Amino acid sequence: MAKRPQSIDRLTAELARMPGIGRRTAERLAYYIQSLDNDGARKLVDAIREVKTKAKACSVCGNVSESDPCPICTDRSRDTSVVCVVERVRDLDVIEASGSYHGLYHVLGGHIAPLEGVYPENLTVAKLLKRAKGGPVKEVIIATNPDTEGDSTANFLVDKLAPLGVTVTVLARGVPAGGQIEHAAQSTLAGAIAGRRPVSAK
Repeated sequence: MAKRPQSIDRLTAELARMPGIGRRTAERLAYYIQSLDNDGARKLVDAIREVKTKAKACSVCGNVSESDPCPICTDRSRDTSVVCVVERVRDLDVIEASGSYHGLYHVLGGHIAPLEGVYPENLTVAKLLKRAKGGPVKEVIIATNPDTEGDSTANFLVDKLAPLGVTVTVLARGVPAGGQIEHAAQSTLAGAIAGRRPVSAK
């Protein structure tokens, strides 16, 4: 059996590290990239370089943007009294695409998972609490994923936010338990946001 070029194996290994990319998909992508002509390869490299140099995390909410603060944080038409907390930027994108929410956001950067070595200090929890303490924020919507880690993160945030005098709400259970917000239908998210309910610390 012929041995594949080391360059293909190396590219496959790097691509397989990406979320949702299995070994077979990584191999197909590696061979696709290898088959590109010089112009196509250059465009791909330029696009990767551009996103690494231009796209940064917003210093206010954590959204990915080419400006800081991001366009959502600087949009004067947004309701600055409401902040929706999500795990990842892609969750923000899905909620925003639903057109059902017009407040601000806060991206945690993940969820609390001690077995994975992720603790509150590894996320943007401190920055969220600082935002909730002062200024115009009156409601914090916790929109973590409805799975074990997301629920644990939500419970932790409720305990920390409750003493600060803001209303804390969670999404209605429109998103199936164990599901991911990024995969939810826009109509489902719209209903979950509209039907959000207040919660209190236990």
